[in-house]
Amino acid sequence: MSVRIVQVDAFTNRPFAGNPAAVCVLPAPAPEEWTRNVAREMNLSETAFLVPRDGGFDLRWLTPAVEVDLCGHATVASAHVLWEDGHLPPGQQARFHTRSGLLLADRRGDWIELDFPAKPIVKLAEPAPAALLPALGVTRPAFVGRNVFDYLVEVDSEATLRALSPDHSALRKLPVRGVIVTAPSASPEFDFVSRFFAPGSGVDEDPVTGSSHCALAPYWGERLGKTSMTAFQASARGGVVRARLQGDRVILGGQAVTVMTAELLA
Repeated sequence: MSVRIVQVDAFTNRPFAGNPAAVCVLPAPAPEEWTRNVAREMNLSETAFLVPRDGGFDLRWLTPAVEVDLCGHATVASAHVLWEDGHLPPGQQARFHTRSGLLLADRRGDWIELDFPAKPIVKLAEPAPAALLPALGVTRPAFVGRNVFDYLVEVDSEATLRALSPDHSALRKLPVRGVIVTAPSASPEFDFVSRFFAPGSGVDEDPVTGSSHCALAPYWGERLGKTSMTAFQASARGGVVRARLQGDRVILGGQAVTVMTAELLA
C-alpha cells in the first residue's frame, strides 16, 4: 500500500522560499514507529499527519527528533493540502484537533488564516541563563523574556539580527523549545522582523515559524500600539506572516505553494 505525501512551502507565495512542511492525510492513525520514521525520512522542520475526526482532522506535528505542541507553518500547509487535494470544499473551514486544542483555518483569497492561542512573553524575573546571550552572540539585548515554549530576545536593529551566527550546540542545552530573536523592521513594509532557533527540537534555525508569532504579535502589538501587523522572518529562505490580535487569540495569515507530491511505499 502506498501513502500520498505532499511537500508545501508555507508563509510564501513562491516555491523554494518560506518554510517547507510535508503533509500526510491518512484514513486512520498510523503506527507510532512508522509516523516517527516518516518524519525523520522527510527531514523537514515539521511533517504533519492528519486523520479525519468529528467533522475535522486530528493533526500532529513532528520534527525529525520530537513531536511539538504547536506549529504554524505545517498547519498552513495542512489546510492548503486539504483544499487543494479535495479533502475539503474550497470554502469550508478546516478544523484541527491538536495538542494545543481546536485550531481553525479559513481561506481568505490567496491567504490562509489560522486561529491560534496567544502565548504572551513575560520579562524574566531572574537573570537569563548564563549560556543564552553568549550562545546568540548578543551582548546588549533590549529585552529578554520567555513564555511557556521559548525565550525571546530583542536586539537593537534588523542588521544585528541578520548578522547573528549562534552557537547551536550551546543553545541545544537550554531547557526550552527554542529561542526567538526579534528587532524593529528596517523596512516600512514590515512592523518587525525575527529569527527562530530550536536546535533542542532538532531544527537549528526554522525558516518561518508561525507559533513564534503567537508570542511576537502580543509583544510588538503592545510596543507599537497596533492590533494588526505584518512581519518578516529573516532566515535564508525568508517568509511573510500577517498577525492580528483578537483577545487571547492571534490570527496568523500566510500563503502556501505545493512544490512536490510523492508516494510513500514503505
